[in-house]
Amino acid sequence: MSEAAPGILVAVAQFAPTDDRVHNRDLIAAFTAIAAARGARLVVFPEYSSFFVDPLGEAFVRNAEPLDGEFVGSLVSAAGEHGIHIVAGLVETTDDPKRFSNTLVAVSPVGDVVATYRKQHLYDAFGASESEWVVAGALDAPQTFEVDGIRVGMQTCYDIRFPEVTRRVVDAGAELVLVPAEWVRGPLKEEHWRTLLTARAIENTVYIAAADHTPPIGVGGSLIVDPMGVALAGLGETTGVAVAEVSAARLRDVREANPSLALRRYEVRPRTAS
Repeated sequence: MSEAAPGILVAVAQFAPTDDRVHNRDLIAAFTAIAAARGARLVVFPEYSSFFVDPLGEAFVRNAEPLDGEFVGSLVSAAGEHGIHIVAGLVETTDDPKRFSNTLVAVSPVGDVVATYRKQHLYDAFGASESEWVVAGALDAPQTFEVDGIRVGMQTCYDIRFPEVTRRVVDAGAELVLVPAEWVRGPLKEEHWRTLLTARAIENTVYIAAADHTPPIGVGGSLIVDPMGVALAGLGETTGVAVAEVSAARLRDVREANPSLALRRYEVRPRTAS
């Protein structure tokens, strides 16, 4: 990141994906147009944007798509039409005939898939058993991509409860971490969502942009947080788009005032066995 690099506008788009894959793609295209019209250079959509029903089950396996399928093709078309990067959650096919991958896909304005991320920490909590249907992502080195001088990384939903995930993405150079989610409602869950996103931003002196499903299943509350934990833009319970600036100068100033990344005495390494 160059010291002279200007800020960019980043958007989070909040909606409730359904089992109508065509409708989901159409909504993403419409929200991408809105984000681009408001000047955003990157728009982030929720986890499971390509297909979602509640609860998880065999329907996800039937509706899974490869990276070169219709869903990613629609992201490529929208990104090219509006000159914007798009990140969204894909129900991706795997070699396991009974399970799928919970995958994030980042697409550039020129039509390239510039990064992918497969959810590492599956939601086997609060009564759910995501691992029954989802193949956990490999603990590979984080993939990042650049948008106008800002280095971007990704993680998914439940991963945000594990601070080492964000730290590892930041160690890979990310200055903005995207968190597509389907954060399920429940006791104190809205408080957990906002608190965890803010904590990850503060402890890593990094921007966080998180996009959730709307209620009644998700909590909503999509949010963009700066490196000091300031909420720059967000959404409540309604479908829509929120936009905020991610500033290279702000990031540099915060890291100079609070050099916690440089002062830390521990490193993060993946576990070789569970």
